[in-house]
Amino acid sequence: MKQFKTRVRSILIDLVRIGKDTLMAEFSYQEQFTSILKEELVPALGCTEPISIAFAGAKARQILGKLPNKVIIRASGNLIKNIRCVAVPHTDHLIGIEAAAIAGIVGGDPDLELEVLSPLNSDHLITIKQLILENICTVEILETPLTLHFQIRLEHGQENCEVEVKNLHTNISKISHNDQIIHFGEDTKDKYYGVLTDRSNLTVDRIVEYANSVALSILKKILDPQINNNMAIAEKGMNSDYGVSIGKAIIRHETTIYGKMKAYTAAASEARMCGSELPVITNSGSGNQGIAASVPIILYGRENNLPEEKIYRALALSNLLTIYQKTYIGRLSAFCGAISAAVASGAAITYLVGGSNEQIKMTIVNALADVSGIVCDGAKASCASKIATGLEAAFLAHYLALEGKSYNPFTGFVGADADKTITAVGRIAQEGMKETDRIILDIMLKK
Repeated sequence: MKQFKTRVRSILIDLVRIGKDTLMAEFSYQEQFTSILKEELVPALGCTEPISIAFAGAKARQILGKLPNKVIIRASGNLIKNIRCVAVPHTDHLIGIEAAAIAGIVGGDPDLELEVLSPLNSDHLITIKQLILENICTVEILETPLTLHFQIRLEHGQENCEVEVKNLHTNISKISHNDQIIHFGEDTKDKYYGVLTDRSNLTVDRIVEYANSVALSILKKILDPQINNNMAIAEKGMNSDYGVSIGKAIIRHETTIYGKMKAYTAAASEARMCGSELPVITNSGSGNQGIAASVPIILYGRENNLPEEKIYRALALSNLLTIYQKTYIGRLSAFCGAISAAVASGAAITYLVGGSNEQIKMTIVNALADVSGIVCDGAKASCASKIATGLEAAFLAHYLALEGKSYNPFTGFVGADADKTITAVGRIAQEGMKETDRIILDIMLKK
């Protein structure tokens, strides 16, 4: 009897210890996932790739202390691809890498990071246009294994300043002044760029657990800017005539809540790509991803009068699922990142209607099995159409999941579960689409 009691006591102690370890692990994940959200949900004015160039140009001008008479930009192919066709905000719809660089040099404030062009005014614009006409800027492809990597060099007579950015849009890895290195940034060699919180603990189940359990006050502080900014540009897009006015076209023909979600999300992207001066809250370095991961959830929750807390928790889920997918895909690739965000939105809608963890995973698998082949051919107005297509697939995936239906494991690239499917798509994007990326850039540059 004594041995039996001792054994029971030992088992109870083990159970308590295991419970404590589990709680500590969940607490650790909460802190980690909150940190990830704070890192990835940041404001940007304009498409992040040209804004990154503008940021570095502004920083170099700050150090040089005067306007240059020569600018040399060496950039990775992915970066050039994403800047070539998109309007630069506050520049009267100027387009391209030269416009972005000169805008940052002339009137940008590097302390504002991805909102670097906020201070531009009409006097700056006169100088910007004059410098563009003088052809002071040269653009070259930088041979680099990194997808987001560039150097911008400003010269004025015998003086010069060069700023190098790697992996993240505002991650300055090196600065030189008059050919002397004055700054080395943080190491960016590892999988998470050396400047971000480790993502290796992200799984669908842990993300759902986080969304269910994290304090609402934490989520409100992180997500309120996303709600306010991204809905503001969605309204602007629907009430203006950017691009082909895709939002208005959708809403004329699709009057359901799902049509409205597609219309407003696509309209927000179109406004941003066509030069809107409203900022957005990005996700994983992309405003379009930030829009696609948030606007559908906000609209669905409001239209259905769902509790505010439920909307915040669904937004946390959607944003983290987007980040999770992009961790494997990378910052820039030939894979359309807005599709990742649309897939995450579909899963978050399943969450909003009370779907189980298994149904959330079914939504992810169904959507990825459908639209993972959509390529990124740079940032431009038609990104809005791709977002609408991605959301259509995500809604279909959501309907199927609510019926308990999902594509079988090991059909095509679908893995044994949602997590393995996300990993497989990341491999397709990073490894399989490298040649696709090269050909897309070649076609764009030969136009």
